[in-house]
Amino acid sequence: MRSRPELAGERVRVALVAGADAAALLAFHTRNRDHLKPWMPPLPADFFRPRYWRRWAAEARPLFDQDRAVRLAIRPDGGGDGAIIGQINLSNIVRGPLQACHLGYHIDRDAEGGGLMHEAMQLVTAWAFGRMGLHRLMANYQPGNARSAGLLERLGFEVEGFAKAYLFIDGAWRDHVLTALTNPDPTPPPASTATTAGRRPA
Repeated sequence: MRSRPELAGERVRVALVAGADAAALLAFHTRNRDHLKPWMPPLPADFFRPRYWRRWAAEARPLFDQDRAVRLAIRPDGGGDGAIIGQINLSNIVRGPLQACHLGYHIDRDAEGGGLMHEAMQLVTAWAFGRMGLHRLMANYQPGNARSAGLLERLGFEVEGFAKAYLFIDGAWRDHVLTALTNPDPTPPPASTATTAGRRPA
């Protein structure tokens, strides 16, 4: 079994979601329902019910062990109440010669602008390039999302393209700016993964 990621910064802790996180995840999305709505795809009917998050949290460990996805929760360092203030998800992991994934993220409305997501993303990108051995992280944002654009620019993500009507978000097909960050280490992937065709997206 692979070692569960536990990343600690100066002000935040980032860890793989566990089953016990279901209630905190539901609370995060409930209080940020309006805040995140402009950036969210159509949600399942039970998205704001405990059963959805119990299932979602329980799937995190198997998906991680299968190298399909990494579902991470962000907490403030020293936060005794266990509250989750953000999420970072690595999805659509592909090995072989690509060694890449998509990177998605959310931050609590009350934590915006304080640099906490920037710190969490620094921890995660370093871990993804190091322990995971990925070469390429891809993150996309809507043109009107200035905060996301600024965050990715500060992290070193480079704009690589523009996709018209890329995703169905908040009731319409939305354009997206396509960005990526590549691992500065030029070391080729191990032979065990370089010849792998990839894994089913999650």
